[in-house]
Amino acid sequence: MAGTPYIVDRGVVLRETETKEADKILTLLTWEQGKISVIARGARRKSCRFAAAAQPLAYSEWTVYQRKDWHYANDASTLDLFSGLREDLTALALGCYMAELTEAVCPDAVPAPELLRHLLNGLYALSALHKPPSLVKPAFELRLLCLAGYEPLADACAVCGRENPAEPVLDTVQGVLRCRDCGGGGRGLCRDSLAALRHIVYGEPKRLYSFRLSQEPLHRLTAASEAFLHTQLERRFSTLDFYNQIT
Repeated sequence: MAGTPYIVDRGVVLRETETKEADKILTLLTWEQGKISVIARGARRKSCRFAAAAQPLAYSEWTVYQRKDWHYANDASTLDLFSGLREDLTALALGCYMAELTEAVCPDAVPAPELLRHLLNGLYALSALHKPPSLVKPAFELRLLCLAGYEPLADACAVCGRENPAEPVLDTVQGVLRCRDCGGGGRGLCRDSLAALRHIVYGEPKRLYSFRLSQEPLHRLTAASEAFLHTQLERRFSTLDFYNQIT
């Protein structure tokens, strides 16, 4: 296609929509272009040279060109298919939820490298490091919310200033920590789940999934994270419903 300005960028397939006989519309999150929609003609044919790159959650280098408001795929080469996810239904379901959640908080056509890096690290933790999905889920949710501007204030009780409340509660509406005795609704935590929450919110991104929790504190953290997410984003996610069904 003589004279066509091609764009080369790396990105993850967040979502696919089948269209026409053999085409796909892909939602990609890329380093330079941000979140874009790409028409991948013939991507559903086995003979398509970039069929593998057009799978959900595939991380690939794409060559695209733009016409009006749409991008069109010219070629792609896979960088990481996260094969460990595709061997474990629970991990795959969580990966799809992570992609849908990332898409929900990411603006169109605006570079969001921190969000892409966070998604890649989460997929790698599931696929290559084999981190438990039950641990990855709340850590990914809470850190993503922080990156999207919904960071909870968890350093001390928002009412009395106590750093280590005996019965900590996360106020999912205000996004603050409170002592239960200080009033207000929310999701109850415990000492260990509060420590994990602070590690996720304030810790180094490279060590995000390096904590451990026993069953009860993990259950509290998961419930608080999910309630906080639903309250702040005011929507539900079909991929989360499926993940919860199989777990």
